[in-house]
Amino acid sequence: MSQPLLFTPITLRKLTLKNRVVVAPMHQYAAVKGFPTDWHLMNAGRYAAGGAGLVILESTKAERRGCGTVGDLGLWDDAFIAPLARIVDLVHHCGAACGIQIGHSGRKSRVGRPWEGGKALTANPGIDDWDAWELVAPSALPADDRSPVPRALSRDDIAEVIEAFGRAAQRAHAAGFDMIEIHGAHGFLIHQFLSPVANQRDDEYGGSLENRMRFALAVARRVRAAWPEDKPLFMRLSVDDDAGWGPAESVALARELRGCGVDMVDCSAGGILARPVSSAPIGYGYQVPFARAIRREAGMSSMAVGLIVHHDQAEAILQSGDADLVALAREMLYNPNWAMDAAQKMGVDPGFSMVPDAYGWWLGKRAQSMPTLRPSTQAPTPT
Repeated sequence: MSQPLLFTPITLRKLTLKNRVVVAPMHQYAAVKGFPTDWHLMNAGRYAAGGAGLVILESTKAERRGCGTVGDLGLWDDAFIAPLARIVDLVHHCGAACGIQIGHSGRKSRVGRPWEGGKALTANPGIDDWDAWELVAPSALPADDRSPVPRALSRDDIAEVIEAFGRAAQRAHAAGFDMIEIHGAHGFLIHQFLSPVANQRDDEYGGSLENRMRFALAVARRVRAAWPEDKPLFMRLSVDDDAGWGPAESVALARELRGCGVDMVDCSAGGILARPVSSAPIGYGYQVPFARAIRREAGMSSMAVGLIVHHDQAEAILQSGDADLVALAREMLYNPNWAMDAAQKMGVDPGFSMVPDAYGWWLGKRAQSMPTLRPSTQAPTPT
């Protein structure tokens, strides 16, 4: 068979990915005062060793007040560079490219971990910099009925946040990351500015579509200016949030982002309202139409994500031209070796060359032994 697109390399600026399997950023809520732990090292390393072409670290916050929970990763200080570089080095050693998502939670900050209820936190002795963890947003509107009212950002505040994104990008480069994804989705700060539900400002950052896009575009330009020209820049968007922001607006934004030096849009959905978007009923690949719209209508490269589970499903997305990359999240939690398994099922890597030698050599020996097994040497059938 011809080489599947899933395992055809792709070059973005001067970064070449060995395949088009991407590990989407997933919050781990395991950081200590913004610093990564051994959990993060293990978590990223197992995906890279499993054959993925690109591993993207979870949303890492550009400033302290942008942390969603007590366990968020940080990039607001140079002290974070060295421990993050340790993760990058491991991912590279395992043969994958390493990216990082940079974000700011805005009015969705200061909440507990989801498995602890996700409720708004209150000041307590365990959080020694509570005052620095200020709840801010485009407008003084709470995220939901359970949440406190944030302070509306001033123009000076907005300029500071934009600059914080730029400085975080510089630190990401110093740590050795290969790509950056700006988090502009899921109801977090950039998405809050885009949404007419969350953004009710009456200045140049609110009101019209052009004004509501202003902050996202300013962040993209600042990050691009701080990020080397030979490294790609992505932005994740909630292409449809069912709250005054939909595919048409996302296409318009993507066209502008392309002019700001953004190379690809990671296409997700939802986040402003506490319910799924009505235009995307949950099912296999339910967000792929959003990636298709961005790619075909905005002329922008796109990445598809959302219940991409099977290798033939992922290949069909690429073959149909709906996206340039496919990203998996919870499926990778279930099977960190998804990329290696897909390559075996598609017959493109019989020698296990896409994984580290410490895996590939032994798995190759295993594959050679399997055809020689006789029925009498197989495990007995349980009674």
